[in-house]
Amino acid sequence: MRILLIGKNGQLGRSVTEQFNLSNVDNMELVSYDSSEFDITNKAQMAHRILQDKPNVIINASAYTKVDLAESECKEADKVNHLGVKALGEVAAAHTIPVIHVSTDYVFDGDAVFPYKPDDSTNPQSVYGKTKLAGEDALQQVNPQHLIIRTAWVFSEFGNNFVKTMVRLSDKEELSVVADQYGCPTYAGDLANCLLTLCQAIQVNEVQWGVYHFGGDAETSWHGFAKTIFSIAQSQNRIKSAPKVKAISTEEYPTPASRPQYSSLDCQKLAVYGIQPSNWRLALVNILPSV
Repeated sequence: MRILLIGKNGQLGRSVTEQFNLSNVDNMELVSYDSSEFDITNKAQMAHRILQDKPNVIINASAYTKVDLAESECKEADKVNHLGVKALGEVAAAHTIPVIHVSTDYVFDGDAVFPYKPDDSTNPQSVYGKTKLAGEDALQQVNPQHLIIRTAWVFSEFGNNFVKTMVRLSDKEELSVVADQYGCPTYAGDLANCLLTLCQAIQVNEVQWGVYHFGGDAETSWHGFAKTIFSIAQSQNRIKSAPKVKAISTEEYPTPASRPQYSSLDCQKLAVYGIQPSNWRLALVNILPSV
């Protein structure tokens, strides 16, 4: 099986490459491109790459992810997250190639009190969330062979993310962190392994197309997440001392884009493939020494 990975330089793309190299899976090959080499807004380029590489499955790890900037860059966000995903789905469908597409918890409004299931009603409150949902809908319409994997609060050794920001700010005496938004952190390495496991299921024709959720195994707030990061980092002597983490409300930290107050994801649907939620605390123990 040949896997074509789009978005190789992002934290998820880099994690997929790393996990693929560690897995030593037989009869699998990974071909990867960055957004300039495989531009999902350029159908001619995509068609050329697909004819050239003849992949058996495509993983789309590319996206417009500047959540706040999307509020003022609506067209740019829509071009990638919606129209680009639609174009990718159309080109792939023309060659009967399945697409695994990564989406987000931001398609929900955050008013739930229990973890969101894949078939729960969506109601995005931000431009980013709306464009990601539009991309989901478009892919489902143009390519029946699709797996949409919603995830949330992704962190890793790579790129820019909340964990790396907290470590960088660990020399501060005090940090204010939002304490009334709840979700489940997700280690990108675990998400990468989830995607590769789904590729194997496609390879043996044991997959059910549709929408799935993959996230962390325990809920927390951003405030709780920050305290956990500092606690583990300090126990490992990664930082000398932890700053005081002050709990604040969403209203005290206004942002251009609205975030879900609650966006934990129910990941049970993936259990049929033997995929378990991300053990994000263990991931922190493993990666913090090198972050």
